[in-house]
Amino acid sequence: MPELAAIAFDADDTLWHNERFFRLTQDRLAMLLADFAARDQLEERLLAAERRNLGRYGFGIKGFMLSMIETALDVTEDRVPSRVIREIVAAGQEMLAHPIELLPHAREAVERLADDHPVLLITKGDLIDQERKLAQSGLGDLFAGVEIVSAKTAPVYAGIFARHGIAPGAALMAGNSLRSDVLPVLEIGGWGVHVPHDLTWALEHDAPPEGNARFCSLPDLGALPDLVARIEDAG
Repeated sequence: MPELAAIAFDADDTLWHNERFFRLTQDRLAMLLADFAARDQLEERLLAAERRNLGRYGFGIKGFMLSMIETALDVTEDRVPSRVIREIVAAGQEMLAHPIELLPHAREAVERLADDHPVLLITKGDLIDQERKLAQSGLGDLFAGVEIVSAKTAPVYAGIFARHGIAPGAALMAGNSLRSDVLPVLEIGGWGVHVPHDLTWALEHDAPPEGNARFCSLPDLGALPDLVARIEDAG
């Protein structure tokens, strides 16, 4: 196998915390609507709205806010108090302004790998919000390329690697989502490294690719540089 031509990283819940803020906002929504719906019912309705709206709003906080408002209207049969709508909007604005908190080993891993590999950031979501988080992270100058996409599929990854002159088989992608960060890259012949996060959105869950020799799972990003070295030594 040739030397790895690029190491790619996911952003949210791989390099910095993200899902925890969505969960805290869902807690806030449950309190606001406690008189109208039980928590488990509300969570089911919200997840259904998010799944239904992905094609309209894409991934990110703004789409989440709209799905929360839609859910509030649904569970109250259009009787949701205006103060609740205002609270939902305020919660979303707070999420959009929340400071970035890097995950353990994130900076160390990116810095070490950037010393001798082109390092890419491949993330999905709202362009403005993802650019804000990258700027606040202090990691931006380490990346040879930054790709903010609306979805992460095998063709999308293939296109990204082609634009950067990278053969898919010589690319490695590390992220917390099996569905978005690992499986599509394995599909095009690359390396997929799963770095689980304690909190992962339900729509990002998938089954591990049993038996795929190019799939690896690590406890944290601190182990990634040594894994890269082992892959290249074996090649």
